[in-house]
Amino acid sequence: MAVAVALPAHALYKVVGPDGKVTYTDTPPPASSGSKVMKLGASNNVITEVTMPLEVRQAMQRYPVTLYTTSNCQPCDNGRQLLKQRGIPFNEKLVISGEDGDELLRLSGSRDAPTLTIGAQVMRGFASDAWASYLDSAGYPRESRLPATYQYPTPTPLVAPPAPVAREAAPPQPVTQPQQPAPTEPSPSGIKF
Repeated sequence: MAVAVALPAHALYKVVGPDGKVTYTDTPPPASSGSKVMKLGASNNVITEVTMPLEVRQAMQRYPVTLYTTSNCQPCDNGRQLLKQRGIPFNEKLVISGEDGDELLRLSGSRDAPTLTIGAQVMRGFASDAWASYLDSAGYPRESRLPATYQYPTPTPLVAPPAPVAREAAPPQPVTQPQQPAPTEPSPSGIKF
């Protein structure tokens, strides 16, 4: 059963308070409130979140799915296609740099791509039958039940690029004026030095 929620036309933020209470507002709470704040899109559409089928939401909460891929990888493309055809909400992490590879090794024990995690279960390499079996066991539906408006998140690098470090400017050096030579007095012999 889907429940539709009408939002005020001016709602710009979804706020989840420390007590779990959800509110929609046009002004974010102060950072010190401890609330989790999500900025809504221009259309204020939260229907995707509200109409997600119960069995999908429950599986997502218990066994979130993450796909680790590299570029120009046919098995990665096949894995992504399988997840989308089946309607599995997943996050995709790109293994681009050496740091990404090191993090994948730490997470999965290997640098193989694709790697799929379903909750704590790690599967290296693409094997459609094995992936389908684990997704079944996790409670994901066999056919897509995602709302037509659902959009998969954009793939992101596994390791976030470091924030640019602002170089500290050297403190300004005091400007020193060249000292004028002291006027010389003629020597008693009349020779100037």
